Amino acid sequence: MENQMLRATLAQLEKKNLLETCHVEVDPKYELGAVLSHFNNEKPIIFKKVKGSQYPVAGGLFGNREIYYDMMGTTEKDRITQLMDAVANPKPTKTLPKGPVMENIITRSIDLQKMFPIPKFHGGDSSSYITSGVVVLKDPETGKVHTSVRRLQMNERNEMSILVASPLATQQYRGFENQNKPFEVAIILGYDYPFLLASQISSATYGIDKYEVDSALRGEALELVKCHSVDLEVPAYAEIVLEGIMPPHKREQEGPFGELMGYYGNQGSHPIVEVKAVMHRNNPIMQVAFPCREEHLSNGLAREMELYAYVKNMVDVVDVNVTVSGGCRFHGIVSIKKKSQGDGKSAIIAALASSKDMKHVVIVDEDVNIYSHDEIQWAIATRFQASQDLVMIPGGLGSGLEPSHTLRGVTDKLGFDATKPLGEAAKYFERAAIPGFESIDIERYFPQLKK
Repeated sequence: MENQMLRATLAQLEKKNLLETCHVEVDPKYELGAVLSHFNNEKPIIFKKVKGSQYPVAGGLFGNREIYYDMMGTTEKDRITQLMDAVANPKPTKTLPKGPVMENIITRSIDLQKMFPIPKFHGGDSSSYITSGVVVLKDPETGKVHTSVRRLQMNERNEMSILVASPLATQQYRGFENQNKPFEVAIILGYDYPFLLASQISSATYGIDKYEVDSALRGEALELVKCHSVDLEVPAYAEIVLEGIMPPHKREQEGPFGELMGYYGNQGSHPIVEVKAVMHRNNPIMQVAFPCREEHLSNGLAREMELYAYVKNMVDVVDVNVTVSGGCRFHGIVSIKKKSQGDGKSAIIAALASSKDMKHVVIVDEDVNIYSHDEIQWAIATRFQASQDLVMIPGGLGSGLEPSHTLRGVTDKLGFDATKPLGEAAKYFERAAIPGFESIDIERYFPQLKK
């Protein structure tokens, strides 16, 4: 029985009563995305009937933090050290002679939009988009495999526009382009939690093979097979693999597309992918992610590892939260064990230095729940004074995915030191508590209530 990639994941989710099944036909144009969006992309759903397609669609798989921990076999407390260990100690993969993804291999008359249910999500989107495809490429110098989620605009038949954002991938593509050579890629659909999380680790920063990080995260070798038409390997139990090339000196208009923070990204001229071969399982399940919580939550988990490491160099950290409402990149909440009066400000400096994308950071004491909006607002309301506790850095480097940065080309950074003072003054900040409250069993008083 297989235990890697999407089908194994759906079986586990169903066993845990975490998977919803939709038997009503949905239209991939707007309607499918609307259903996923209704649940804030936090509820795993499999759509059995999709208009115009014989194949089912799975979505909403990776948008819930607690489900992510559960499916990774980790906890809120341990997830950062688990990821750090996988990056520091990658494990080898295993290449199989054959795998289920090779059950069907198509090399002629490829028309992606006729073959698979590819959604259109927003009214202003330029086309249908694959938003959950993990793009695989190989470093020609080191042979290390790099993976990342990239949005892919459907053009005609076997052609897609690709938004290449990572510096490493851009540099490699331009290197091939300067030699007038095509750049080989593969696009994977139908993966699982460790595979997605590994794809969010920065290859440029850590110099690692992401497939080997995946093996470390899942606790066993990631099983791979060789592609049919390109010199790449892909997961043996993936649902669909699109193999192709990025031809040199060829660009098409891509966008607009509604994604990060609910805004439309600008239209631009971007490289294309020409799909030369398609491998897929019998009766493949199409994987869909409504833009962009699913990818960004996993990206936020990787960013939390880096935020934790940066702040840990300065002060005693309890936990960090790169918030979903802040795009899993712009807002950070850090709880610390404050030992010196300057710890809050030092934590701000470290947090803002952890990533150019980090825009606002709030530092709180260990008694504050950093995953509760109410608790964070409470801490700012009662432990923060702007004239003393606000740190502002005007005109810093920000993210091109954030429209207020794009407007000026720079971003103002803010840090809120919402920690209580040390010494005698700390007594004024003691929280009122009810003895025994945490152990109260409310069903004893109201038996009709079920937890």
